[in-house]
Amino acid sequence: MEKVKAKKHLGQHFLTDLTIAEQIAQAVKGHYEVNKVLEIGPGMGVLTDFLLKGKLDLYLIDIDKESVAYLHKKYPELGDKIIEGDFLKMHLQEAFPDKFAIVGNFPYNISSQIFFKVLDVKDQVNEVVCMLQKEVAERIASPKGNKSYGILSVLLQAYYDIEYLFTVPPHVFEPPPKVNSGVIRLTRNATDKLDCNEKLFKQVVKAGFGNRRKTLRNCLKPFNLPLDFNSNPILDLRAEQLDVADYIFLTQTIEASRGNN
Repeated sequence: MEKVKAKKHLGQHFLTDLTIAEQIAQAVKGHYEVNKVLEIGPGMGVLTDFLLKGKLDLYLIDIDKESVAYLHKKYPELGDKIIEGDFLKMHLQEAFPDKFAIVGNFPYNISSQIFFKVLDVKDQVNEVVCMLQKEVAERIASPKGNKSYGILSVLLQAYYDIEYLFTVPPHVFEPPPKVNSGVIRLTRNATDKLDCNEKLFKQVVKAGFGNRRKTLRNCLKPFNLPLDFNSNPILDLRAEQLDVADYIFLTQTIEASRGNN
């Protein structure tokens, strides 16, 4: 079969190293015995080959018509499990009403958007194993206190245990990207629901990181924190110095003050 050409506008960089593809496939642990897996952006199926060896109930989604045609020829047995479409526009609750895992070599240009979509269906997505730009992978896995720690770090760590697995150099891709890649694994934790208003929690986290140089006292002014809370030392910190529990505490404080008004 004729090879698929990587398309720059889709952010495609096809993995060519079989050892790395096998390592990524083996990193899928089937958390809570979930067997259904959706691979995002399979390209020419280098990773798919190893996922199929794992006896998984595998689905593929790719926005590239050429890749989809290639995959249908390569894996005729998958049939309608090969989906032509945009993952970001996919109605996941309808397509996968049960729990499932997500795997893939994520396009650099939409990797953050993929994770925000995962958060929308966090009760369905039990595990994510993916390769993405090293900088973004490190940010997601970063503990508090690091400069790379940010909004996605907090929001994802609220619901997932996150491991940075290994770094992948540019030369194992076609075409090679200009930066290193990183492979991470997200495993759904035991938190069904945060002990606060989750929508407000997200707003507080985003506001905190709105200006990283400022203290939280300044960043959270729009929330009208109670006057007696202004002396709390947590407000002298910056956003990257707080963990998930700290942000839950701040959200609870704002909720309580609104309830008293």
